[in-house]
Amino acid sequence: MDVGFIFKIGAIGIIVAVLNTLLIRSGREDQAMLTTLAGVVVVLMMIIPKISELFSSVRSLFDL
Repeated sequence: MDVGFIFKIGAIGIIVAVLNTLLIRSGREDQAMLTTLAGVVVVLMMIIPKISELFSSVRSLFDL
């Protein structure tokens, strides 16, 4: 995992936090919650292949 990947996740977190704050202050709590949920889903979709890669590395390391 390289540093750029971690920065991408951090940037998504910052963007979602700013959008969440703006939407809550404008009285759109439902859209703020959906924005946060969308951010979580996007990050999970980015992380799942890395976790799969980790499990395959561990599996090959221990010859399972």
